[in-house]
Amino acid sequence: MTTHTFDLVVLGGGSGGYAAALRAAELGKSVALIEKDKVGGTCLHRGCIPTKALLHAAEVADHVRDAGSVGIGATFDGVDAAGVRAYRENIVAKKYKGLEGLVKARGITTVAGTGKLNADRTVSVGDDVYSGTDVVLATGSYSRSLPGLDIGGRILTSEQALELDVVPERVLVLGGGVIGVEFASVWRSFGAEVTIIEALPHLVPNEDIALSKGLERAFRRRGIQYSLGTRFQTATQDDASVTVTLEDGKTFTADYLLVAVGRGPVTADLGFEDAGITLDRGFVTVDEELRTGVPNVWAVGDIVPGLQLAHRGFLQGIAVAERIAGLSPAPLPESQIPKITYCNPEVASVGVSEEAAVAEHGADAVVSYEYNLAGNGKSEIIGTTGLVKVVRLKDGPVVGVHLLGDRVGELITEGQLAVAWEAHPEDIAPLIHAHPTQSEALGEAFLALSGKPLHAL
Repeated sequence: MTTHTFDLVVLGGGSGGYAAALRAAELGKSVALIEKDKVGGTCLHRGCIPTKALLHAAEVADHVRDAGSVGIGATFDGVDAAGVRAYRENIVAKKYKGLEGLVKARGITTVAGTGKLNADRTVSVGDDVYSGTDVVLATGSYSRSLPGLDIGGRILTSEQALELDVVPERVLVLGGGVIGVEFASVWRSFGAEVTIIEALPHLVPNEDIALSKGLERAFRRRGIQYSLGTRFQTATQDDASVTVTLEDGKTFTADYLLVAVGRGPVTADLGFEDAGITLDRGFVTVDEELRTGVPNVWAVGDIVPGLQLAHRGFLQGIAVAERIAGLSPAPLPESQIPKITYCNPEVASVGVSEEAAVAEHGADAVVSYEYNLAGNGKSEIIGTTGLVKVVRLKDGPVVGVHLLGDRVGELITEGQLAVAWEAHPEDIAPLIHAHPTQSEALGEAFLALSGKPLHAL
């Protein structure tokens, strides 16, 4: 047995883990980064990056089909699944190579293997032991299923769906959250018949109801079917198809079933509880500064209760590294973290929904405004429908920004600034939004809420 000593040992090389390692190394710490697969984790290799590459390929397919509407001659000849896969894998490979180079340039020691936390706060990888003054747990998440629903054959998780070498003719998606609607969007653009099954009353149920209803309308226009408000009961499969039965007796049959019911924390059998770490339904319990109950052991990313977003884990990793180095970064409330769902049309939000604002402050204290993208020149040019909704407290700050439409994810940073800085619409209304851009729709909403609407009645 060999012991290796560092200032910081990071268990898990995904977004949160590698961010902590990079920032700690930048601040002069010696760092060991332990990863059982590849640095970059789920986000880079099986999540954010490859799925967004698929979504871009899907967008291109839609543009080719619609090229005639803008006077361009083009013929859609179908989807080359092998070519799309090669494109996706090339994107991932480039990003992975760049990240590997960055980690190496910072002098970080990368350790390949499955790490296990010991009672003395060291981490074992095979016969080697890694000791750090501080330890960061960043072991990420996995695709969950439902009791009695076995993954395999024609029943897939998102990771397996990425590896399909064919475009299904018919596909069922169990779960109408972020992962479910993104894959539904891709497959529909590629020509599949798609049905989403969601137990709650709306798609993207964690968003403001205006966005959920708007996305449902957009999906209907695209021919994406969905069943809402009834729970899954069973799934059966044979060599040719899979059939899902709901609690109300309805059945749906397709070539494949994607199970997209959320992600669980990877914390089992890693020694966490034996080392004194408190778990709650598998998630690591932390304080506001991401400290566990064990001194000098921290946790970041998807294993920490809250939004499971790569950029959240990334920010948490940076914050923990800075606290270890003696700095004092301010905690970021979950409500100030932007969320984007990259389907067609995109969904983006930051802050609280109107319903949540009313529940907290009362109906008389909340004012909202919706601006339809039909009135925005750039939205008309790129052919998207959707809306901008801004929620404010009466005579007070903006508390929520909610967007629906193609490419609106690129606008959400302005919304984050407004919410995080507790800006009033009157503060933002005088600022210029370049013309013609979709950002003008945000400007119109701020103008309206400040009492001087321009293009809106």
